[in-house]
Amino acid sequence: MLQQHLAILPILIPLFTALLQLLPWGDRPQPRRRAIGLTGSLLTLIACVFLLQEVQQQEMIVYLLGNWSAPFGIVLMVDKLSAMMMLVTAVLAVPVLVYGCYSEDNLGSHFQALFQFQVMGIMGAFATGDIFNLFVFFEVLLIASYALLMHGGGKFRVRATLHYVLLNLVGSALFLIGIGTLYGITGTLNMADMALQIRELSGDSAAIAKAGSLLLLIVFGLKAAILPLHFWLPQAYSTTTGVVAALFAIMTKVGVYSIIRVYSLIFGAEANELAFVAHDWLWVMGLLTMLAGMIGILAARDLRLLAAYLVVISIGTIIATFSVATVATTGAALFYLIHSTFITAALFLVADLMAYERGKTASRIVSGKKMANHSTYAVMFFVAAIAIIGLPPLSGFVGKIMILDAAAASGQNFWLWGAVLAATLVMLVVVSRAGSTMIWHTLSGKASEQSAPLGKRIATGFLLLLTLLMTLFAQPIRQYTESAAQQLNDVERYPAFVLEREVSNND
Repeated sequence: MLQQHLAILPILIPLFTALLQLLPWGDRPQPRRRAIGLTGSLLTLIACVFLLQEVQQQEMIVYLLGNWSAPFGIVLMVDKLSAMMMLVTAVLAVPVLVYGCYSEDNLGSHFQALFQFQVMGIMGAFATGDIFNLFVFFEVLLIASYALLMHGGGKFRVRATLHYVLLNLVGSALFLIGIGTLYGITGTLNMADMALQIRELSGDSAAIAKAGSLLLLIVFGLKAAILPLHFWLPQAYSTTTGVVAALFAIMTKVGVYSIIRVYSLIFGAEANELAFVAHDWLWVMGLLTMLAGMIGILAARDLRLLAAYLVVISIGTIIATFSVATVATTGAALFYLIHSTFITAALFLVADLMAYERGKTASRIVSGKKMANHSTYAVMFFVAAIAIIGLPPLSGFVGKIMILDAAAASGQNFWLWGAVLAATLVMLVVVSRAGSTMIWHTLSGKASEQSAPLGKRIATGFLLLLTLLMTLFAQPIRQYTESAAQQLNDVERYPAFVLEREVSNND
């Protein structure tokens, strides 16, 4: 019975967890809310593990809400890509929430519930097979993110959040216009059914659908922080708390996922006149986003801001690689997506820990006094630096080798190789300079007496451990990401699974 509902469990568990956390719970509610939140996050993780196993056996799970058959009813469509993204979110959420339970959640109201609502929105975006419900889940995660960005208060956070809110309100309006345009032309909101209808378009109808598709590209580019729509990210991520920035490492990937999903399934190879309608734009914008990120890290004088621009570089790398549009490049992009999510989240937490123990100098890239746990942070920063730069032997190196190998096989090695190697060189110089300044060039005198809780250090260490585990299990992970890419390339299977689904299977 439970197995039948695996597709919706990663959405329902954080939803009911958040609702429970909103209850009063007496005079000292926070310990109970923390316990509920951690239990809910672990249950979500378990559900995602089982969901991934089920998808590997069935290839795809289609869940009909209310037993209304597709394309008329709301459908959850979990394929290998969706299951992978949901598991990455669940794995990330556990250590980040553990970190947040050490007084971080006391800085503002309802942090625990907002955290779960954010996870719920992300999970729903990855699982939905309906483009309008993709918009709905976008709004759920955005509403939670507005409050989380301001968590802890302060004028800089309020200003960054205001910019973020205004941009996303415009993005939401464009999203609705784009969906309405495509619905008016195709008569459906189900993504698998829309893929079938798009193939039949020609002339003016195809031109209108192309306009709708490019509107969606603007929206997804805003969510993913692709140039020139990336400028909100550095300020938003660098001014919020470390725990929120770490959780938001997955949020830009929702935009990336939406691009991969829509421009593979609906506007992929089988879309006739609209085939690969966005890929030329994605290729140029991906490379320019990498360039913008490189310029950003060269100018950054704060470790948090540096980490934010490293997110921009990773987004550009993934988008440029995906735009080559082969199974090998898409598989490599997915591997790198997993790696970059975990390592950028870990770097945000390392920066937060260092800022806490450095006192007045905080996370600025200047010499400061020695930290209470100086040696621990030196090791953490070293591991994070190797991984995020892409030096051997950690997962960043594996991911970049996969990208370069796939690009060479596709004939796109000149520009992509140049961009990836240039970004690696710039990251090596800038991150090494930051580490040298903050860790080795300390001021003389007594070390800081402020010591971050052990639990925070363990949670951060777990995220860093993931990059080692990805290295050790690189081959099976690579096989899975290439399998997911192959499934994305086999567009014909989606309508067969989704539209021919028997209602009785969901009884």
